[in-house]
Amino acid sequence: MAITAELVKTLRDKTGAGMMECKNALTEALGDIEEAVTLLRKRGLAQAAKRAGRATSEGLAGVRLSDDAKQGVIAEVNCESDFVARTEAFQTLVADVTKTLLGAPAGSDPQTLIGPETPIGHQLTETIHKTGENMAVSRAARLDTSGVLGSYTHLGGKIGVLVEITGVPAGQEQAEAFTTLVKELAMHVAAAAPLYVTRDQVPADVVEHEKGVYRGQMESSGKPAPVIEKIIEGKLGSFYSQVVLPDQPTIRDPKVSVAQMLAAAGKSLGGATLSVPRFVRYKVGESA
Repeated sequence: MAITAELVKTLRDKTGAGMMECKNALTEALGDIEEAVTLLRKRGLAQAAKRAGRATSEGLAGVRLSDDAKQGVIAEVNCESDFVARTEAFQTLVADVTKTLLGAPAGSDPQTLIGPETPIGHQLTETIHKTGENMAVSRAARLDTSGVLGSYTHLGGKIGVLVEITGVPAGQEQAEAFTTLVKELAMHVAAAAPLYVTRDQVPADVVEHEKGVYRGQMESSGKPAPVIEKIIEGKLGSFYSQVVLPDQPTIRDPKVSVAQMLAAAGKSLGGATLSVPRFVRYKVGESA
C-alpha cells in the first residue's frame, strides 16, 4: 500500500510523533493506521503527544560561545518540573541544543533549527520518552559579531545572557581590563534586566505614556508649564536609568553608570570607545 502524505498526516495528528517516525511505522504496518499507532506506542514515540498539552514553565537557559567569542547562542529549554530540569538527561539535552545551534552556519536563524522535524526536535522527543515530562525549546537566539561576545548564567541556569561589546582594540581582547568588563557586563544584564541598549530604542509611545504619568502627578502643583516640562525631563532620566543599559547604575557601585564603566574600561585600553550594541537575556518561564 502506498504511504501517502495524507496518511502520514493522519497518523501524526493521532500521535504527535515525527513525520519520519510516522512514515516508517506506516510502512512497517502496511498502511494500517491502528497498527502504526500501536507500533509508535511500543516505541514510546506516541507518548510524547499525550504530554504535549502539559505546561512547561520550568527548565534552563543554555548559552554557548565559539572559542574566539565571535559567535554565541542562547536557548530556553523547558520542562514541567524543576526536578527534571536538574537531571543529567535534561542538562545533556540543553548542552546538545546549544551545540547544534552554534554549529550551524553563521547567520542561521535558530528558529528553523528547533522545529519538530529537526535533529533538535527528535532529541526532544527522545528525552520526553526518557523523563516522562513534556519539553520544548521555547525560544532561541544567535549573535554573530566582529566585536566580542560575553555570556553568563545565573541561578543555576534560570537566567542566561549574551552580550556584545564592540570597539575593543585589536590584540586587547585578553587584557584583564577587558575580560573583567565583559564578565561584569554579562552579570549586570542578568541582574538588572535592562530592556534597551539606547534611549532611542525606547518606543515613542512608552516615553509619552511616562510623560503623561508625570504630568498627571503635577496637575495641581501650580507650577508654570515650562517648569513642569523641566521636571518631566528629569523624571524621564530616572525612568531611563531603570530600563536603558548605559543609563543603569552598575550592580557593583550604584554611583557609577554602565556608560561610565564602559568609558573607564576604554580609557584603560588606550582610549578605546567601547559600546554594547546588543544583548539577549532569557529568564526561564517569562515567555510562557
